[in-house]
Amino acid sequence: MKHFASLITHLDQSNKTGDKLEALYQFFNRADEDEKLWAIALFSHRRPKRQVNTKQLRTWCQEEAKIPDWLFEESYQAVGDLAETISLLLPGATTSNPYNLAEWINKLSGLANQDEEAKRSLICQAWSCLDPTERFVFNKLITGGFRIGVSQNLLSQALAKYLNLDKSQVAHALMGNWSAESVTFSTLFDSESIQLDASKPYPFFLAHPLEEEADALGSPEDWQAEWKWDGIRGQLIRRNEETFIWSRGEELVNDKFPELLQLAEKLPVGTVLDGEIIAFQDGMPLPFGLLQTRIGRKNVTKKQLQEAPVSFIAYDLLEWSGKDIRSNSLKERRELLEELIEKKSFPNLELSKSISFSSWKELSNIRTYSRDHLAEGIMLKKLDSGYETGRKRGSWWKWKIDPLTIDGVLIYAQKGHGKRADLYTDYTFAVWDDEKLVPFAKAYSGLTDTEIREVDAFVKKNTRERFGPVRTVTAELVFEIAFEGIQESPRHKSGIALRFPRILRWRKDKPKEEANTIQDLKSLLKIYGGQPT
Repeated sequence: MKHFASLITHLDQSNKTGDKLEALYQFFNRADEDEKLWAIALFSHRRPKRQVNTKQLRTWCQEEAKIPDWLFEESYQAVGDLAETISLLLPGATTSNPYNLAEWINKLSGLANQDEEAKRSLICQAWSCLDPTERFVFNKLITGGFRIGVSQNLLSQALAKYLNLDKSQVAHALMGNWSAESVTFSTLFDSESIQLDASKPYPFFLAHPLEEEADALGSPEDWQAEWKWDGIRGQLIRRNEETFIWSRGEELVNDKFPELLQLAEKLPVGTVLDGEIIAFQDGMPLPFGLLQTRIGRKNVTKKQLQEAPVSFIAYDLLEWSGKDIRSNSLKERRELLEELIEKKSFPNLELSKSISFSSWKELSNIRTYSRDHLAEGIMLKKLDSGYETGRKRGSWWKWKIDPLTIDGVLIYAQKGHGKRADLYTDYTFAVWDDEKLVPFAKAYSGLTDTEIREVDAFVKKNTRERFGPVRTVTAELVFEIAFEGIQESPRHKSGIALRFPRILRWRKDKPKEEANTIQDLKSLLKIYGGQPT
């Protein structure tokens, strides 16, 4: 546990990619095989099942630290993280820690069928032999709250350096439905084991935002343009008479989309498609709000299948006749994809059609109509490019349209978590409905560190009421809120829900009386609104 706790400390305290890469590399050099495997699993969001709930942890901590409930709550509000609060409140360790990360996880997993007293005994035993940093990590293992700044790309780089393998091979090995209980460190990266796993998807190729003029990309003839669809990025895999549907978040979503399973049965064996799962009917995409009704449900009803039909919009072919063709040019892969789809009519499978254009100016004009196609903008892909791993500059660009915006007044604030636990960084905004303010959105990103401190000082000086961690503040500050979509929602007081709201800028130039109104939101809803959530 000391090795992993030290790694977490280094990662948390560094903002430099090089330092994080070196910390990961050094950890892999000195950790045991089973500890390395579990570290990779945790960084890949493959966490052990929780065996102890947070209420039990709080109670046992209060009993061990001999503190009342109110003091624990005050401490939690000050720290902002439950695992860290517990690690700080507990008395010092009385013995040394004899176990590594993997051994502690095995002990926690062994609590599955134990009674509460047995669980309490193990947890308190662990607390008594772990130092504060190790306790923090241990508590995170229980609560499942790891949020460490390690991307899959960074993890792949460190492992590639340690294993002396190509990064794309490592990234491919980390994909799929593996678990630390079912593989070993060596078999995880064995090339034969990777090929034998029919369910394993390929690492997704991700686009960079286009932040310069499109004509800087060179000749339009070298590029393919498509609509940037607003759905769930996924891979549709057909191997060995089996089907696997993976989201970009590495979730196996077969049970959520039965119509895509039926589609896949008609695909040739040895086919892997990359594309977008979207709500789709009568040859046209449907609002993202409809797709949301299918997300997160374990069982999809017949009614939902009828009201929110989905299709797979394919825009790339990654495997053909069982052969990995990612190194082929996009032009070659696209020709095979078009032949596959046009040769036979597949239900619920659509081709992401390319947009015809002869100049960047013409394409820029076409892009302004993105929302008419329920798209977020345009994708640009170089015709001679292979299908790469992760986010790389040069071959794929996303040219998104500007977000929708509305000016709202700050009315509620709440403290953040982790490093922002002592700052008010989570905000609720309102618009005018005649002479009263109606909340319409929450946002916590978009301000600079300096602006956050300014708003925090304002909240502390202008708090009107307190409701637990939430503060009602004097309605005075105006912010421009950006968002990607808007839809009707009876669950919200305003009757409206925004998609991906964030703070675009602080409108210090605008008095609260000039903030937008609920009528302004309803006008946007009429133009761009989706289905009720």
